[in-house]
Amino acid sequence: MLEADPAPLASRAATILGIDRVSCTTHRWLARAEVWLRFAVPVMLGLFLVCLFAVTVTRLTVDRQAVLADAERQTDLLARLAAADLARQPGGRLDRILPAGSLPVGCRFLLADAGGSVVDAVPPVADAPGHGLAGHLGDGQVLGILGERAGIRAVTLADGEGALAAVRRLPGGGQVAVIQRLGPVLTAWRQRARVEAVLICAVTLVVVCTGVAYALQADRARSVDRVFEQVRHRLDTALSRGRCGLWDWDIPRGRIYWSDSMYQLLGYVRDREFLSFGDVNGLVHPDDTDLYGLARQLAVRDATVDHEFRIRAANGDWIWLKARAEIVQDLEDGGRHLVGIVIDISEQRRLAESTATADMRLRDAVEAVSEAFVLWDAQNRLVLCNSKFRGLHALDAEEAVPGRRYESIMGRAALPAVRREVLNGEGAGARTFEAELADGRWLQISERRTKDGGYVSVGTDITTLKRHQERLLESERQLIATVADLKRSRRTLELQTQQLADLAERYLDQKAQAESANRSKSEFLANMSHELRTPLNAILGFAEVMESEVFGTLGSDKYREYCNDIRSSGGYLLSVIDDILDMSRIEARRLTLTKKPVPVAAALERALKLVAEPARARGLALAVEMHPDAVVMADERALQQILVNLLQNAVKFTPEGGRVAIRTRRAIDAVHIFVEDNGIGIPKSVLPKLGAPFEQVETNFARSYKGSGLGLAIARSLSELHGGGLRIRSEEGCGTIVLVRLPMPEAAPTPEIAAV
Repeated sequence: MLEADPAPLASRAATILGIDRVSCTTHRWLARAEVWLRFAVPVMLGLFLVCLFAVTVTRLTVDRQAVLADAERQTDLLARLAAADLARQPGGRLDRILPAGSLPVGCRFLLADAGGSVVDAVPPVADAPGHGLAGHLGDGQVLGILGERAGIRAVTLADGEGALAAVRRLPGGGQVAVIQRLGPVLTAWRQRARVEAVLICAVTLVVVCTGVAYALQADRARSVDRVFEQVRHRLDTALSRGRCGLWDWDIPRGRIYWSDSMYQLLGYVRDREFLSFGDVNGLVHPDDTDLYGLARQLAVRDATVDHEFRIRAANGDWIWLKARAEIVQDLEDGGRHLVGIVIDISEQRRLAESTATADMRLRDAVEAVSEAFVLWDAQNRLVLCNSKFRGLHALDAEEAVPGRRYESIMGRAALPAVRREVLNGEGAGARTFEAELADGRWLQISERRTKDGGYVSVGTDITTLKRHQERLLESERQLIATVADLKRSRRTLELQTQQLADLAERYLDQKAQAESANRSKSEFLANMSHELRTPLNAILGFAEVMESEVFGTLGSDKYREYCNDIRSSGGYLLSVIDDILDMSRIEARRLTLTKKPVPVAAALERALKLVAEPARARGLALAVEMHPDAVVMADERALQQILVNLLQNAVKFTPEGGRVAIRTRRAIDAVHIFVEDNGIGIPKSVLPKLGAPFEQVETNFARSYKGSGLGLAIARSLSELHGGGLRIRSEEGCGTIVLVRLPMPEAAPTPEIAAV
């Protein structure tokens, strides 16, 4: 019986865990030994048979050699004895010396004279007298020649049988020979060999039968193991696919067996055959019933288990399991086992929670619907309704209980309808109608059959909508009258539209004429500028010749003064004509720019040389602050013209003793050139017009500064053609700042700022 106290259970589980680990290690060693024995036992049986054969053959060989050695000694001894007896009795007979009954089996004595002829034989031979000794010795002629010096030799007799032979010489000149046939000598040895062969065959048969039986048994065991592994694998696969695990709780021993699918379900790795009671209980969620409480229940009574609990997986997540098990009696030791299956119900729990959440959200959504909502099942029992439905039919929460029938709820609560108007009756599963109640309210009711045979009904209070419809009917009558008035107004508008179309057509004609006149003006200015430059060049040339008195004196200083005035006026007129010519080319889009990297410092230096003398004459201070390596992507001549026009304007509109400053700044992808003066400034009302051709600050009737008014316009147009721009900031009486923005080359350096 399992203890009720958790502490003894934990200590006992730890002890059993150690035993389980030892038994698991022993089981692994036995499994390995079994694999080795499957191959080692047949090999050992084969080695045993080979060793047995080798030992038997060796022993029989040694025995045969011993028998032959005894026969050789015996033959030699008999030959010596016969020679000695014949030497003492010259002329004696062999049968007197050696009686035939006393000789060994298969032994024969031959007596030969000095010529080698056999004269006597024991036992007697029919053809022995008169024959030569060599004929009786077979292939042992060397014995007859060497005699006792040849020793004991193995010979082959005339009948093909092997024998041992020995020859001794007699003193009177004869020879005595002893022949011992090998057949009788080896008879006993052959009998022993046959007995040994029978024993060896019997042992071999027994060993082979044992080996075959072992092989059959091992093959059957392997087949059983394979079947067991297949069944276990299929069972584990089925359990794994079903997200299930098999438990076997040995209650008396306090150990638990998990199937492989259980380890796979939780993500653990099997390191031993059984788990201890405490280890498994430590994985159970503390809020659920632990295994100790379950053990106490099982200790009191035998009961089945149907329990849901959470257990920690290898990744730390809690997995919901449902255990179904019952007590099984072990037939071997009589102990009780709680055997059953656990199922992963985490997804079911999540679905149940999701369903409960969805049901709660559905109820909240139905409650939030502004219409009266009710759902009936196939047996006309209430499933769900909202407070709008209860309020419409004056029902309490206790009366509108899910499960009550339609008659018991609506029989006394429904308000009588005075009139019904069917709006949509198509199909047997849905309809929509309007009903006017006795209290004057209107309801629009939409009913639709559900797939399970019930129906859902949504009622909307459309009393306000009905009243709006009545007002809309009145408004429709008024609208018809208004439409008639609008038709009359439409005809008037069509006449006005035709007049506007005529005016727009005339405007387009006049615009085209104005654009043509503007192009004619630009072409006229360009042609006139060319026509004026030809005689002006002659005037300037002749005035310079007369001022230089190349062909003689003029006679009066007034003439030289007049020539100087003519030359200066002609130069001013030439500059005005050049400006007009440049502006006309820009407007006619006939100006071509050759862009290349141009150093700003070099261009500014050339522009300063042109304005340095007028600035010095007016006592102006020129300040320059720039990047010495600032480079812009521009046409060199156009950049020179932009800088000269801006500097000339700054010098012209700055009073004596004033200051003109030039600064350059680097932007992200452009160079900013600032031309700043503290001159008369520009009124804010005039700033928007500056930069347009022929626009000046002063009027034509109150001009104090001469000029064509094209300098800023040319500078702005050239800056925009380069992809840059020009901006003016000025305050009357304080001065003017002109910003020219020109693009830099793509890969321009970043130099330091230097003040010059």
